Amino acid sequence: MKRKDVIEFEDALRNETPQWLKDRLEWFQDLKFGLILHWGPYALWDCCESWPISLGDDWARNDNMKCWTDRDKDFPRFQQDYWNLAKQFNPVKFNPEVWASLAKTAGAKYLAFTTKHHDGFCMWDTATTNYKITGDLCPFHTDPRADLFKGVTQAFQDEGLAISAYYSKADWHCPYYWDPAKPAPTRNANTLNEPATWAKFVRYTHDQIREIMTGYGKIDILWLDAGWVRDEEDIDMAGMAQMGRELQPGLIMANRTVGDEFEDFITPEHQIPEEPLSRPWESCLVMAQNWKYDPNDVYKPTQEILEMLVDIVSKGGNLLLGIGPTPEGEFPPQAQERLKEIGAWMDINSEGIYGSRAIAPYKQDGVRFTQRDGFVYGFASPGQPIILESLKPKPGSVVTLLGSDERVILEADGDHIKVHLPASAESLMEPYVIRFELT
Repeated sequence: MKRKDVIEFEDALRNETPQWLKDRLEWFQDLKFGLILHWGPYALWDCCESWPISLGDDWARNDNMKCWTDRDKDFPRFQQDYWNLAKQFNPVKFNPEVWASLAKTAGAKYLAFTTKHHDGFCMWDTATTNYKITGDLCPFHTDPRADLFKGVTQAFQDEGLAISAYYSKADWHCPYYWDPAKPAPTRNANTLNEPATWAKFVRYTHDQIREIMTGYGKIDILWLDAGWVRDEEDIDMAGMAQMGRELQPGLIMANRTVGDEFEDFITPEHQIPEEPLSRPWESCLVMAQNWKYDPNDVYKPTQEILEMLVDIVSKGGNLLLGIGPTPEGEFPPQAQERLKEIGAWMDINSEGIYGSRAIAPYKQDGVRFTQRDGFVYGFASPGQPIILESLKPKPGSVVTLLGSDERVILEADGDHIKVHLPASAESLMEPYVIRFELT
Protein backbone atom coordinates (compact mmCIF):
# COMPACT_ATOMS: atom_id res chain seq x y z
CA MET A 1 0.00 0.00 0.00
CA LYS A 2 1.06 3.60 -0.60
CA ARG A 3 2.29 5.62 2.35
CA LYS A 4 -0.21 8.13 3.70
CA ASP A 5 2.09 11.06 2.90
CA VAL A 6 2.39 9.95 -0.73
CA ILE A 7 -1.38 9.73 -1.08
CA GLU A 8 -1.82 13.16 0.47
CA PHE A 9 0.81 14.61 -1.85
CA GLU A 10 -0.89 13.15 -4.94
CA ASP A 11 -4.27 14.42 -3.77
CA ALA A 12 -2.81 17.90 -3.27
CA LEU A 13 -1.36 17.89 -6.78
CA ARG A 14 -4.72 16.90 -8.28
CA ASN A 15 -6.58 19.52 -6.31
CA GLU A 16 -4.17 22.25 -7.41
CA THR A 17 -4.18 21.28 -11.10
CA PRO A 18 -5.58 24.16 -13.17
CA GLN A 19 -8.46 23.41 -15.51
CA TRP A 20 -6.43 23.98 -18.67
CA LEU A 21 -3.95 21.32 -17.56
CA LYS A 22 -6.73 18.90 -16.60
CA ASP A 23 -8.13 19.35 -20.11
CA ARG A 24 -4.72 18.78 -21.69
CA LEU A 25 -4.16 15.66 -19.63
CA GLU A 26 -7.54 14.32 -20.78
CA TRP A 27 -6.34 14.95 -24.35
CA PHE A 28 -3.10 13.11 -23.56
CA GLN A 29 -4.95 10.14 -22.11
CA ASP A 30 -7.05 9.92 -25.27
CA LEU A 31 -3.94 9.30 -27.42
CA LYS A 32 -3.06 5.90 -25.88
CA PHE A 33 -0.20 4.98 -28.25
CA GLY A 34 3.03 6.75 -29.09
CA LEU A 35 6.56 5.98 -30.26
CA ILE A 36 9.84 7.04 -28.67
CA LEU A 37 13.07 7.15 -30.68
CA HIS A 38 16.46 6.93 -28.96
CA TRP A 39 18.93 8.00 -31.62
CA GLY A 40 22.35 9.57 -31.68
CA PRO A 41 26.04 8.76 -32.31
CA TYR A 42 25.78 5.91 -29.78
CA ALA A 43 23.88 3.98 -32.48
CA LEU A 44 27.31 3.25 -33.99
CA TRP A 45 28.47 1.14 -31.02
CA ASP A 46 27.32 -2.04 -29.30
CA CYS A 47 26.59 -0.30 -26.01
CA CYS A 48 23.58 1.36 -24.50
CA GLU A 49 22.95 5.07 -24.92
CA SER A 50 25.16 7.45 -22.87
CA TRP A 51 25.44 5.40 -19.68
CA PRO A 52 28.80 3.68 -20.37
CA ILE A 53 30.65 7.03 -20.19
CA SER A 54 29.54 7.56 -16.58
CA LEU A 55 32.35 6.10 -14.46
CA GLY A 56 30.01 5.31 -11.57
CA ASP A 57 27.57 3.40 -13.77
CA ASP A 58 29.76 0.37 -14.31
CA TRP A 59 26.64 -1.76 -14.94
CA ALA A 60 26.64 -0.19 -18.43
CA ARG A 61 30.05 -1.65 -19.33
CA ASN A 62 30.58 -5.39 -19.65
CA ASP A 63 32.82 -7.88 -21.39
CA ASN A 64 30.18 -8.65 -24.03
CA MET A 65 30.62 -5.14 -25.47
CA LYS A 66 33.16 -5.12 -28.28
CA CYS A 67 33.47 -1.35 -28.05
CA TRP A 68 34.66 -1.82 -24.44
CA THR A 69 36.93 -4.83 -24.77
CA ASP A 70 38.55 -3.53 -28.00
CA ARG A 71 39.81 -0.62 -25.90
CA ASP A 72 41.21 -3.00 -23.28
CA LYS A 73 38.56 -1.76 -20.85
CA ASP A 74 40.54 1.46 -20.53
CA PHE A 75 37.88 3.89 -19.32
CA PRO A 76 39.54 7.22 -20.31
CA ARG A 77 40.24 5.87 -23.78
CA PHE A 78 36.73 4.46 -24.07
CA GLN A 79 35.16 7.73 -22.97
CA GLN A 80 37.21 9.82 -25.39
CA ASP A 81 36.39 7.51 -28.31
CA TYR A 82 32.72 7.73 -27.36
CA TRP A 83 32.84 11.53 -27.58
CA ASN A 84 34.50 11.16 -30.98
CA LEU A 85 31.61 9.08 -32.35
CA ALA A 86 30.07 12.39 -33.43
CA LYS A 87 32.81 12.58 -36.08
CA GLN A 88 31.44 9.37 -37.62
CA PHE A 89 27.70 9.90 -37.24
CA ASN A 90 26.41 10.37 -40.79
CA PRO A 91 22.74 9.31 -41.20
CA VAL A 92 22.65 9.70 -44.99
CA LYS A 93 19.48 7.56 -45.32
CA PHE A 94 17.47 9.76 -42.95
CA ASN A 95 13.95 10.17 -44.33
CA PRO A 96 11.56 11.47 -41.67
CA GLU A 97 8.60 11.29 -44.04
CA VAL A 98 9.01 7.52 -44.18
CA TRP A 99 9.24 7.36 -40.39
CA ALA A 100 6.11 9.46 -39.99
CA SER A 101 4.19 7.39 -42.51
CA LEU A 102 5.11 4.17 -40.70
CA ALA A 103 4.09 5.67 -37.35
CA LYS A 104 0.75 6.79 -38.73
CA THR A 105 0.21 3.39 -40.35
CA ALA A 106 0.79 1.77 -36.96
CA GLY A 107 -1.82 4.00 -35.36
CA ALA A 108 0.60 5.97 -33.19
CA LYS A 109 -0.79 9.33 -32.14
CA TYR A 110 2.37 11.00 -30.89
CA LEU A 111 6.15 10.85 -31.10
CA ALA A 112 8.77 11.35 -28.39
CA PHE A 113 12.10 12.22 -30.00
CA THR A 114 15.42 12.31 -28.16
CA THR A 115 16.66 15.84 -28.70
CA LYS A 116 19.55 15.25 -26.27
CA HIS A 117 20.46 12.28 -24.09
CA HIS A 118 22.74 12.41 -21.03
CA ASP A 119 25.86 12.47 -23.24
CA GLY A 120 24.91 15.98 -24.35
CA PHE A 121 24.89 15.46 -28.12
CA CYS A 122 22.21 17.74 -29.59
CA MET A 123 20.04 16.50 -32.42
CA TRP A 124 18.96 20.02 -33.38
CA ASP A 125 20.74 23.15 -34.58
CA THR A 126 21.52 24.66 -31.21
CA ALA A 127 23.56 27.82 -30.73
CA THR A 128 24.77 26.65 -27.29
CA THR A 129 27.41 24.08 -28.31
CA ASN A 130 29.26 22.63 -31.28
CA TYR A 131 28.61 19.11 -29.97
CA LYS A 132 25.59 18.75 -32.24
CA ILE A 133 24.38 17.20 -35.45
CA THR A 134 24.90 20.52 -37.26
CA GLY A 135 28.35 21.07 -35.75
CA ASP A 136 31.37 21.06 -38.07
CA LEU A 137 32.74 18.02 -36.23
CA CYS A 138 29.85 15.94 -37.62
CA PRO A 139 30.05 14.79 -41.28
CA PHE A 140 26.29 15.26 -41.66
CA HIS A 141 26.43 18.98 -40.82
CA THR A 142 26.52 20.07 -44.49
CA ASP A 143 23.45 18.02 -45.41
CA PRO A 144 20.30 20.13 -45.94
CA ARG A 145 18.54 17.70 -43.58
CA ALA A 146 21.13 18.22 -40.84
CA ASP A 147 18.69 19.66 -38.29
CA LEU A 148 17.26 16.24 -37.53
CA PHE A 149 14.71 17.46 -34.99
CA LYS A 150 13.29 19.94 -37.51
CA GLY A 151 12.90 17.22 -40.12
CA VAL A 152 11.23 14.90 -37.64
CA THR A 153 8.84 17.46 -36.19
CA GLN A 154 7.75 18.71 -39.61
CA ALA A 155 7.16 15.22 -40.99
CA PHE A 156 5.23 13.95 -37.97
CA GLN A 157 3.22 17.14 -37.58
CA ASP A 158 2.28 16.89 -41.26
CA GLU A 159 0.88 13.42 -40.53
CA GLY A 160 -1.16 14.79 -37.64
CA LEU A 161 0.93 13.34 -34.81
CA ALA A 162 1.66 15.26 -31.61
CA ILE A 163 5.27 15.93 -30.61
CA SER A 164 6.89 15.05 -27.29
CA ALA A 165 10.41 16.45 -26.96
CA TYR A 166 12.65 14.18 -24.86
CA TYR A 167 15.42 16.18 -23.19
CA SER A 168 17.94 15.10 -20.55
CA LYS A 169 18.43 17.65 -17.80
CA ALA A 170 21.95 16.26 -17.29
CA ASP A 171 24.71 17.02 -19.79
CA TRP A 172 27.96 15.13 -19.38
CA HIS A 173 29.64 16.94 -22.27
CA CYS A 174 28.92 20.42 -20.94
CA PRO A 175 31.86 21.75 -18.86
CA TYR A 176 29.37 23.53 -16.60
CA TYR A 177 27.99 20.13 -15.54
CA TRP A 178 31.06 17.90 -15.75
CA ASP A 179 34.16 20.06 -15.50
CA PRO A 180 36.74 18.04 -17.51
CA ALA A 181 39.52 19.31 -15.23
CA LYS A 182 37.93 17.59 -12.23
CA PRO A 183 37.03 13.95 -11.51
CA ALA A 184 33.48 12.91 -12.37
CA PRO A 185 33.06 9.72 -10.30
CA THR A 186 29.26 9.60 -10.63
CA ARG A 187 26.48 10.66 -12.98
CA ASN A 188 25.97 13.79 -10.88
CA ALA A 189 27.39 17.21 -11.63
CA ASN A 190 30.92 17.92 -10.30
CA THR A 191 30.42 21.70 -10.37
CA LEU A 192 27.85 22.13 -7.60
CA ASN A 193 30.34 23.74 -5.23
CA GLU A 194 30.98 26.47 -7.83
CA PRO A 195 27.83 28.65 -7.87
CA ALA A 196 28.98 30.78 -10.80
CA THR A 197 29.69 27.71 -12.93
CA TRP A 198 26.39 26.09 -11.97
CA ALA A 199 24.54 29.28 -12.86
CA LYS A 200 26.07 29.01 -16.33
CA PHE A 201 24.70 25.47 -16.62
CA VAL A 202 21.21 26.63 -15.63
CA ARG A 203 21.36 29.34 -18.32
CA TYR A 204 22.71 26.79 -20.81
CA THR A 205 19.79 24.45 -20.06
CA HIS A 206 17.17 27.19 -20.30
CA ASP A 207 18.66 28.44 -23.56
CA GLN A 208 18.38 24.95 -25.05
CA ILE A 209 14.79 24.51 -23.89
CA ARG A 210 13.95 27.94 -25.37
CA GLU A 211 15.34 26.81 -28.74
CA ILE A 212 13.32 23.60 -28.70
CA MET A 213 10.17 25.48 -27.75
CA THR A 214 10.52 28.16 -30.47
CA GLY A 215 11.96 26.69 -33.64
CA TYR A 216 9.98 23.51 -34.25
CA GLY A 217 6.28 24.22 -34.51
CA LYS A 218 3.79 22.88 -31.98
CA ILE A 219 5.46 21.02 -29.12
CA ASP A 220 2.84 19.27 -27.00
CA ILE A 221 4.98 17.59 -24.34
CA LEU A 222 8.34 18.35 -22.74
CA TRP A 223 9.65 14.97 -21.57
CA LEU A 224 12.43 15.68 -19.09
CA ASP A 225 14.76 12.81 -18.16
CA ALA A 226 17.63 12.52 -15.65
CA GLY A 227 15.53 12.54 -12.52
CA TRP A 228 18.59 12.87 -10.29
CA VAL A 229 18.87 16.49 -11.47
CA ARG A 230 16.77 17.89 -8.65
CA ASP A 231 17.12 19.33 -5.17
CA GLU A 232 20.81 20.33 -4.93
CA GLU A 233 21.11 20.18 -8.73
CA ASP A 234 18.55 22.98 -8.99
CA ILE A 235 17.94 24.11 -12.57
CA ASP A 236 15.02 26.46 -11.77
CA MET A 237 12.25 24.15 -12.90
CA ALA A 238 9.62 26.76 -12.10
CA GLY A 239 11.26 29.27 -14.42
CA MET A 240 11.74 26.64 -17.12
CA ALA A 241 8.11 25.55 -16.93
CA GLN A 242 6.87 29.12 -17.08
CA MET A 243 9.04 29.87 -20.10
CA GLY A 244 8.04 26.66 -21.87
CA ARG A 245 4.35 27.30 -21.38
CA GLU A 246 4.60 30.91 -22.48
CA LEU A 247 6.23 29.76 -25.71
CA GLN A 248 4.06 26.65 -26.09
CA PRO A 249 0.62 27.23 -24.53
CA GLY A 250 -0.86 24.00 -23.25
CA LEU A 251 2.54 22.34 -22.80
CA ILE A 252 2.45 19.13 -20.73
CA MET A 253 5.58 18.21 -18.79
CA ALA A 254 7.04 14.93 -17.59
CA ASN A 255 9.70 15.64 -14.97
CA ARG A 256 10.48 11.97 -14.77
CA THR A 257 10.76 10.17 -11.41
CA VAL A 258 10.88 13.42 -9.44
CA GLY A 259 7.31 13.47 -8.15
CA ASP A 260 7.00 17.25 -8.02
CA GLU A 261 4.44 19.67 -9.43
CA PHE A 262 6.17 19.54 -12.83
CA GLU A 263 5.59 15.79 -13.30
CA ASP A 264 2.19 16.06 -14.96
CA PHE A 265 2.12 12.35 -15.77
CA ILE A 266 4.02 9.29 -14.52
CA THR A 267 6.35 7.28 -16.77
CA PRO A 268 6.94 3.69 -15.59
CA GLU A 269 9.91 2.29 -17.52
CA HIS A 270 10.25 -1.36 -18.58
CA GLN A 271 7.14 -2.22 -16.60
CA ILE A 272 3.37 -2.20 -16.65
CA PRO A 273 1.71 -1.35 -13.33
CA GLU A 274 -0.32 -4.11 -11.73
CA GLU A 275 -3.28 -1.77 -11.18
CA PRO A 276 -4.48 1.56 -12.60
CA LEU A 277 -2.57 4.54 -11.22
CA SER A 278 -4.10 7.56 -9.53
CA ARG A 279 -2.57 9.99 -12.04
CA PRO A 280 -2.18 9.97 -15.84
CA TRP A 281 0.61 7.62 -16.87
CA GLU A 282 2.58 6.25 -19.77
CA SER A 283 4.52 2.97 -19.77
CA CYS A 284 7.81 3.21 -21.64
CA LEU A 285 8.60 -0.16 -23.23
CA VAL A 286 10.92 -1.26 -26.01
CA MET A 287 9.90 -3.03 -29.20
CA ALA A 288 13.05 -5.17 -29.03
CA GLN A 289 15.37 -5.46 -26.01
CA ASN A 290 17.17 -2.13 -26.20
CA TRP A 291 16.23 1.53 -26.49
CA LYS A 292 18.87 2.19 -29.12
CA TYR A 293 19.72 0.33 -32.31
CA ASP A 294 21.42 -3.04 -31.98
CA PRO A 295 21.93 -5.03 -35.20
CA ASN A 296 21.56 -8.28 -33.23
CA ASP A 297 18.55 -7.21 -31.21
CA VAL A 298 15.66 -9.62 -30.60
CA TYR A 299 12.27 -8.08 -31.33
CA LYS A 300 9.08 -8.90 -29.50
CA PRO A 301 6.43 -10.63 -31.63
CA THR A 302 3.66 -8.30 -32.76
CA GLN A 303 1.20 -10.36 -30.73
CA GLU A 304 3.15 -9.60 -27.54
CA ILE A 305 3.26 -5.88 -28.35
CA LEU A 306 -0.50 -5.82 -28.86
CA GLU A 307 -1.03 -7.62 -25.55
CA MET A 308 1.16 -4.98 -23.86
CA LEU A 309 -0.92 -2.23 -25.45
CA VAL A 310 -4.20 -3.77 -24.34
CA ASP A 311 -2.91 -4.45 -20.82
CA ILE A 312 -1.81 -0.83 -20.45
CA VAL A 313 -4.91 0.74 -21.98
CA SER A 314 -7.23 -1.44 -19.88
CA LYS A 315 -5.61 0.13 -16.82
CA GLY A 316 -6.02 3.65 -18.18
CA GLY A 317 -2.45 4.24 -19.37
CA ASN A 318 -0.61 5.04 -22.59
CA LEU A 319 1.99 2.87 -24.32
CA LEU A 320 5.18 4.65 -25.43
CA LEU A 321 6.94 2.09 -27.61
CA GLY A 322 10.70 2.44 -28.16
CA ILE A 323 12.49 2.00 -31.49
CA GLY A 324 16.17 2.64 -32.22
CA PRO A 325 16.88 3.94 -35.74
CA THR A 326 20.04 2.71 -37.46
CA PRO A 327 23.19 4.85 -37.66
CA GLU A 328 22.28 5.51 -41.31
CA GLY A 329 18.88 6.86 -40.33
CA GLU A 330 16.39 4.09 -41.04
CA PHE A 331 13.92 2.12 -38.97
CA PRO A 332 15.19 -1.49 -38.77
CA PRO A 333 13.22 -3.88 -41.04
CA GLN A 334 11.89 -5.78 -38.02
CA ALA A 335 10.47 -2.56 -36.59
CA GLN A 336 8.88 -1.62 -39.91
CA GLU A 337 7.23 -5.04 -40.15
CA ARG A 338 5.78 -4.81 -36.65
CA LEU A 339 4.51 -1.26 -37.12
CA LYS A 340 2.58 -2.38 -40.19
CA GLU A 341 1.13 -5.38 -38.34
CA ILE A 342 0.14 -3.24 -35.36
CA GLY A 343 -1.57 -0.89 -37.81
CA ALA A 344 -3.51 -3.73 -39.41
CA TRP A 345 -4.90 -4.69 -35.99
CA MET A 346 -5.61 -1.07 -35.06
CA ASP A 347 -7.51 -0.52 -38.32
CA ILE A 348 -10.12 -2.93 -36.98
CA ASN A 349 -9.97 -2.52 -33.22
CA SER A 350 -8.83 1.03 -32.46
CA GLU A 351 -12.27 2.23 -31.34
CA GLY A 352 -11.70 0.28 -28.13
CA ILE A 353 -8.29 1.94 -27.68
CA TYR A 354 -8.34 5.65 -28.51
CA GLY A 355 -10.27 7.86 -26.13
CA SER A 356 -11.10 4.93 -23.88
CA ARG A 357 -10.93 4.81 -20.10
CA ALA A 358 -10.46 2.04 -17.58
CA ILE A 359 -13.44 0.20 -16.12
CA ALA A 360 -13.26 -2.14 -13.14
CA PRO A 361 -12.46 -4.99 -12.86
CA TYR A 362 -10.10 -4.17 -15.79
CA LYS A 363 -9.47 -7.87 -16.45
CA GLN A 364 -11.41 -11.01 -15.64
CA ASP A 365 -11.17 -14.59 -16.88
CA GLY A 366 -8.65 -13.65 -19.54
CA VAL A 367 -10.65 -10.69 -20.87
CA ARG A 368 -9.42 -7.11 -20.50
CA PHE A 369 -11.89 -4.23 -20.65
CA THR A 370 -12.09 -0.59 -21.67
CA GLN A 371 -15.04 1.77 -21.90
CA ARG A 372 -15.90 4.55 -24.32
CA ASP A 373 -19.06 6.41 -25.38
CA GLY A 374 -21.40 4.15 -23.43
CA PHE A 375 -19.88 0.91 -24.69
CA VAL A 376 -17.63 -1.65 -23.06
CA TYR A 377 -14.90 -3.32 -25.10
CA GLY A 378 -13.68 -6.77 -24.18
CA PHE A 379 -10.24 -7.85 -25.41
CA ALA A 380 -9.88 -11.63 -25.40
CA SER A 381 -6.52 -13.18 -24.60
CA PRO A 382 -5.22 -15.25 -27.50
CA GLY A 383 -6.42 -18.84 -27.40
CA GLN A 384 -8.72 -18.25 -24.43
CA PRO A 385 -12.53 -18.51 -24.33
CA ILE A 386 -14.46 -15.30 -23.76
CA ILE A 387 -16.36 -15.51 -20.49
CA LEU A 388 -18.13 -12.46 -19.02
CA GLU A 389 -18.94 -12.29 -15.34
CA SER A 390 -18.82 -8.88 -13.65
CA LEU A 391 -19.41 -6.95 -16.85
CA LYS A 392 -22.31 -8.36 -18.83
CA PRO A 393 -24.14 -7.19 -21.96
CA LYS A 394 -27.48 -5.47 -21.55
CA PRO A 395 -30.29 -8.02 -22.13
CA GLY A 396 -31.49 -7.89 -25.71
CA SER A 397 -28.62 -5.70 -26.86
CA VAL A 398 -26.32 -6.53 -29.75
CA VAL A 399 -22.83 -7.81 -29.05
CA THR A 400 -20.44 -7.03 -31.88
CA LEU A 401 -17.15 -8.61 -32.85
CA LEU A 402 -15.06 -5.79 -34.30
CA GLY A 403 -14.09 -6.62 -37.87
CA SER A 404 -17.02 -8.99 -38.47
CA ASP A 405 -20.62 -8.62 -39.63
CA GLU A 406 -21.58 -12.07 -38.37
CA ARG A 407 -23.63 -12.65 -35.25
CA VAL A 408 -22.05 -13.22 -31.85
CA ILE A 409 -23.81 -15.92 -29.82
CA LEU A 410 -24.19 -15.57 -26.05
CA GLU A 411 -24.73 -18.55 -23.77
CA ALA A 412 -25.85 -18.11 -20.16
CA ASP A 413 -23.99 -20.39 -17.77
CA GLY A 414 -24.96 -19.65 -14.18
CA ASP A 415 -23.48 -16.29 -13.25
CA HIS A 416 -21.35 -16.29 -16.37
CA ILE A 417 -21.98 -15.58 -20.02
CA LYS A 418 -20.01 -17.50 -22.60
CA VAL A 419 -19.36 -15.64 -25.84
CA HIS A 420 -19.22 -17.74 -29.00
CA LEU A 421 -17.50 -15.95 -31.85
CA PRO A 422 -18.48 -16.49 -35.49
CA ALA A 423 -16.29 -18.43 -37.88
CA SER A 424 -15.08 -15.17 -39.42
CA ALA A 425 -13.04 -14.57 -36.25
CA GLU A 426 -10.47 -17.03 -37.53
CA SER A 427 -9.43 -14.53 -40.19
CA LEU A 428 -8.86 -11.78 -37.62
CA MET A 429 -5.70 -10.97 -35.72
CA GLU A 430 -5.86 -11.62 -31.97
CA PRO A 431 -6.70 -10.31 -29.48
CA TYR A 432 -10.33 -10.35 -30.62
CA VAL A 433 -12.41 -7.40 -29.47
CA ILE A 434 -16.11 -7.47 -28.67
CA ARG A 435 -18.30 -4.43 -28.02
CA PHE A 436 -21.41 -4.35 -25.89
CA GLU A 437 -23.65 -2.17 -23.75
CA LEU A 438 -23.70 -2.81 -20.00
CA THR A 439 -26.71 -4.09 -18.12
